[in-house]
Parts: sequence; C-alpha cells; structure tokens
Amino acid sequence: MTILFLVALLPVVLGSDCKFMQFDCSDIYNSGETVSGIYSIYPTGDVPVWVYCQMISDGNDEDKGGWTVIQRRMDGSVNFYQPWNQYKRGFGNVESEYWLGKISQAGEHVPADTQQEVHLRVDLEDFEGRKGFALYSYFSVDCECAGYKIYVSGFTDGGAGDSLTSHNNQKFSTFDKDQDVYEDNCARMRLGAFWYAKCLTTNPNANQRLANGYDVLPASG
Repeated sequence: MTILFLVALLPVVLGSDCKFMQFDCSDIYNSGETVSGIYSIYPTGDVPVWVYCQMISDGNDEDKGGWTVIQRRMDGSVNFYQPWNQYKRGFGNVESEYWLGKISQAGEHVPADTQQEVHLRVDLEDFEGRKGFALYSYFSVDCECAGYKIYVSGFTDGGAGDSLTSHNNQKFSTFDKDQDVYEDNCARMRLGAFWYAKCLTTNPNANQRLANGYDVLPASG
C-alpha cells in the first residue's frame, strides 16, 4: 500500500530584498524543475526543510504537478503511531516514509481569509498495483491553539473516492492528545493519529491493515 498526501500552494516573498524563496514544490516546479525528488523549501522563513517533490502527477486531472509531499507511506518502514509532539515536529525519512509536521506544513501558514490557492491531492496505490487519487481544491490547517483543525473542500474523484470531506472542521488527535468528538480516543482505538470525528472514514496514519480490523482507507470496488 502506497499513500501520498500532497499540497500545492503559491510562492511567497520573504526578506527586505524581496527575494523569492522556494515556499513549496510548486514554486520549484514553476522555476523549471520537472524531475521528482528531494528538494529544500522554505515554508516558515529562511530555514530550509527537505521534502519530496512529486513534479508530475498521474491521471488527466486539472493539476499540473509540483506537489509537496506532506505524508508518504510505502512499505511500513516507519512507525506512524507517534505522540503529539512528534506529529508537531515531523518524523521519518524523506527518502522513504515520513510525516512533514504541521509546523512545516504550508497549510498552517495560509490563513483562511487569504486569496492564496491551496490544493490537496491524495494518491493511493494498493498491494495489487491499482492506483487512484482524490483532489481537493481547498486545504488549510489551523494553528496549534485551535487544535490544528483541518479545512478541506472541493472534491474531485480520481478513482480513490472521497474519504476526507467527512473529516472537515475536525481537530487533530494523537494517542496522547484526544481532540475528537467520540467518547473514546480514536487515535488509540485505530492505532494512528488523524483529524478524527467519530473515528473513521479514513485512517492513513494507522498501522497498515492492522488498525483493529479496519483498512487504512475504504476498499475499492
């Protein structure tokens, strides 16, 4: 099972000399780089963050590539059952599986009242090699003081189905910080952190195939 959460945003201007920094992978893509791989970006200022950039997307959808991978799972080599502070900072290996961390994720740094376009794409590939994606025309993550609440809308189906709209307006929960609306801790029950309401429809940070009998994402077909 391969899972990718990707975002694309507009570039920003930083510093008194008006130098354009590489805010995310779409900025790098627009500069002429079209090869997917590891690049440095500057989502929070002048400190570089290393990320995987997916420059060309599969499928005949409206996106043009240049996606910043904020969550990547492929082979189970990284333990995603992590506490709040690890999800806040980010963890894993940018060369394989990782979670970028909401301090670095660009979604947190784009206020809901701005006109910047923020898109989210979820790419999936199952164990049989079947691929699909889901595209959302709006994506934002609130500040930590608001529980890293997620806002997502504008779904386009690329074969993966819509598993995120029901999580809209939910706070982020980990096993040591329960912020869902369910009576129990969904992150503990489903063995993975996420923007839970009443535990599911999607669980991309859980132990693959092992989240108390539930799959990571809804099955195809």
